[in-house]
Formats: sequence, structure tokens, C-alpha cells
Amino acid sequence: MSEEVLSFKDLGLSESTLKSIEEIGYKVPSPIQAQAIPVVLLGQDVVGQAQTGTGKTAAFMLPILEKIDPKNRNVQALILCPTRELAVQVHDEAKKFAKNNPEINLLSVYGGQSYDPQIRALKRGVQIVVGTPGRVMDHMKRRTLKLDHLKFMVLDEADEMLNMGFKDDIESILIETPEGRQTVLFSATMPAEILKIARTHQKNPEVIKVAAKELSNRQIDQYYIEVKSRDRVQAMIRCIDAMGITSSIVFTNTKREVDELVSKLQSEGYVAEGLHGDLKQVQRDRVMHAFRRKKVNILVATDIAARGIDVNNIEAVFNYDIPLNEENYVHRIGRTGRAGESGVSITFVFGRDMFKLRRIEAYTKSKMQKMPLPDAQDIKNQRINKFVDELTANLENSDFSKEHEILGNLVDAGHSLVDVAASLLNMQIGGIDKKYAPIEEVTSYERGGGRSGERRDRDRRVGPRKHEVRLAFNIGNKKRMSPKELVSMISKNANVPPRAVGDIDIRSKQTYVNVDKAFVGQIMKRLDSKYIDGIKLTVEKI
Repeated sequence: MSEEVLSFKDLGLSESTLKSIEEIGYKVPSPIQAQAIPVVLLGQDVVGQAQTGTGKTAAFMLPILEKIDPKNRNVQALILCPTRELAVQVHDEAKKFAKNNPEINLLSVYGGQSYDPQIRALKRGVQIVVGTPGRVMDHMKRRTLKLDHLKFMVLDEADEMLNMGFKDDIESILIETPEGRQTVLFSATMPAEILKIARTHQKNPEVIKVAAKELSNRQIDQYYIEVKSRDRVQAMIRCIDAMGITSSIVFTNTKREVDELVSKLQSEGYVAEGLHGDLKQVQRDRVMHAFRRKKVNILVATDIAARGIDVNNIEAVFNYDIPLNEENYVHRIGRTGRAGESGVSITFVFGRDMFKLRRIEAYTKSKMQKMPLPDAQDIKNQRINKFVDELTANLENSDFSKEHEILGNLVDAGHSLVDVAASLLNMQIGGIDKKYAPIEEVTSYERGGGRSGERRDRDRRVGPRKHEVRLAFNIGNKKRMSPKELVSMISKNANVPPRAVGDIDIRSKQTYVNVDKAFVGQIMKRLDSKYIDGIKLTVEKI
């Protein structure tokens, strides 16, 4: 149906809704909107497979607004969302859609906020409630949220709600809703648990899927950079400085990495804050408030914490860790290139990450371009260009009478105007070479090009096989020891063949190596307590 729809008017929406859509700036319905809106208007249950950035909020909210009775002050629609941020985003979008329907009242309910204003609003009467499962359950237990008149039930990003442990809450809420309600379910993926909910709580739902090719955002330039894990912070700093990025989101896979990366960026002088599930709601609100108002330039976040972040003018997204699945990649890069603006995504990869990258490309039907790591000269050029642009603008719009006096004093002291200008330029770019130390290039060996290199990279975090013994060496990343150098050191100094060395796990100050058990005694005898490059080695059996 999506290919036949030319405008929102073709979908059967009312004049007041069409007016709101026009005022918002929507021109043509997205594929999920074109397919879902007519079905929901007909009163049929829907299972929609769609990602963030496809316009799914309008796909269920517009027809709901059409069918809400504004004279009835009871709750008629309930939308469940996995996070507070997404609940707020859905609520705010719904308010825009309902702009020309002043009798329709909406309320968002979520944890971390006082119950009192929520309870007062519910007593006054609201037709649409958007909330997180936990807070909705709390209101139901208090009898402050009654669902006797519920007509519409929406599960938004259902897979994320299950991932966050809300399955029992969702089931409990659905059981308490009237049997005659209309149920709409949206999910990025369709695991067995989602399908079970659909079979149990929906009536012959229409299944709507948005093809992967429709998910690709053509406004986003997608790049990847091959860099070792230990060099990612420096690589990201180079990209930010060379490209002049003033607003970005950095995604990591763990909460611990969020905290560590924020600390590293702040120590380098960057205004960065973190966002993850362990933060209290007041902390999350403070961070997002500062990020929206450009008081924070770099937001470091986990995938779940970033759901529902709706901030315009985010210039770039960095995948500090490659996403755990393809859907998360689409969610991540969808944070940039919004509202008609262009954006950039940069993914850091190393070793077998390239296989994950290729799977992402196949899923999104898009190609990531390899980006060379910016060097000091790139950053100099960016700063010079920025300085010249600012200087040119200032020359055209300022009165320099006071500055002329200062320059006159400098000239009288024996300095030429050319030298003064050169000194100012040096103050803009000085120290760049020192700040951006060389980053070791990723070799084909370390990338996994050869058989032994590929095996070491693939199994770096697994234990020894049956014929192997795990040894611990007192050297690591801080000594810039690469897997290739380590194999060479062991082979040369212990007189063992390179094939005797198996999986390698290099940590900050220690390295774990799996070796063929036939050579363990020989390696320990010849390397333990031996001085190599001024370092006294210790070798222990694990």
C-alpha cells in the first residue's frame, strides 16, 4: 500500500489532524505510516516490525487521536514504552499531533518523578497515558490509573521492554485491560516472546514489516576506522578535532565503559557526560538537559539508556564498541541526520569486528566507507580554516580602535604586524603535534589476515584447549606489546616454534598466553626472570 499513498490525506485522516501534520512539517507518510494508519483506523490489531527513525509514533498515534472521544475524560489509550526518555518523546510528539484538538489531554508517567502531579492530572481526567511499565503498574495498584474504559493498548519497542525485564509487568497490565480493546504492538525484532504476546493478547493482528532497505538513512555518511582497542580514545579525539564536531553521541556496550570513557575525555579537556541504567532519574534528567542546551558536547551512552533520545543537530555518532546486533546499529546512527539535517557515523573496528561490520552492511543494505585516521596536519588545517573564517567575519563587523593602540605599542616595541599575526595563528595551532601522538597502524597480521593471526584474534578471550597451558606474563599494553611482537619474543628467546603459541589476551599490565603444553617447561625456564629490553620478565602458570 505504501507505494500507492501520495499524501497523508490519502490515509483517511480528519482535517484537524491533517492541519497539525502540515504545521509540524510532515510532507509524505513513511512506509510504516502508510501501511499502519489505515489498518488502525479500521479497528484492527497490528503487529509492526519497525525501527526507531521510521515514523512509527505517528503510525499509531495519529489514528488513535482520530478515534478518541474528547468528551469522555477517562483513560482511553495506554502506550507502554521501555524507558522514561522514550515515554517523554512519544508524549511530546502526541501533543504536537493533538495541537488542534484542545479537548484531548495527555499524560506521561514514569519513575523518578513525583507521584503527586501525575495523580492530580489523572483525577482531572486524561484520555491518553504514555508510560513505563513499572510506573503504570504502581498507579494501577494505587487505583489512581483505571483502565475500565480503555479502547487502545500500544506496546512500543516491545523487544526492549522484554530485554529490560518487564515481561511480567506487561502481562499483568494486559490482563487488567478490557477484552474489547484494540492492541497495537511495535518491535524492532520478533523473538518468540513477542510472538507469544501477540498470540495471547491480540485478535488476528495485521502483520506489517518495514524492509531493511527502508531503514537506511540517506542523510548519514557512514564510515569505519580500523584501530586497536587501546587507541580508540585518541582516534575519536582526532576525529572530533579534525572534523570540528561540537555535538556527538558515543555508544559503548557496557555501563563500565561509559564511566571510563567519560573520565578519559574529561581528563583531556572535553565536556563529556555519561548516560546509563545505573544513574538515578534526576541525574539522567540533568545530563540530558545539559546536552540539549549544548552545555555538554559529548554524550557517552549505552544502547538502552539512549532509547528515546530525541535531540536535533547531533553532528556525529561514534560506535566506540561495534553494536551487539544489527538493529542496535540502526538505532544508534538514527540519532544523527534528523529533521532533514545531514549526519556522520564512525565505527571503530579491529580484527574480527570486520565480520560484524559486513553483517551490518548486509542488513542495512548500505556501505560504510573506510576512513583514514586523521593526523596532526588534518587538525591543523581544520583549526586554521576555522580561525580564518572567524577572523574574516570579525574584520567585517568590528571597530578596532582600541586594538589599533595595542598593535601600535607592539610595533613600537620592534614587532612587525606580520609577526604579530603569525603569533596569533601559532596560539591557535601550537602544540598540536605534541598532543596527537602517533597511533600504531593496524597490520594485516593483527587484522586477522593470516591463519595464525586470525585464530589469535578470534579466540583472544577463551581459555586454553586440552593440549594447551595458560601462562601469564608481566607485560601488556602499557609496554606497547603487540601479539606479533609477543610471538616473536617467545619464539626467539625460548627457541620454540611460533605454532606453539596459541590464543593471546593482552591486558593493561599483563598478558595471558595459551601455549602447547609440550613447550611450557622450556618457555618458563628460558624466559622467567630474564631481562628483555630492560624489563625483568615473570612467567607464571595459570
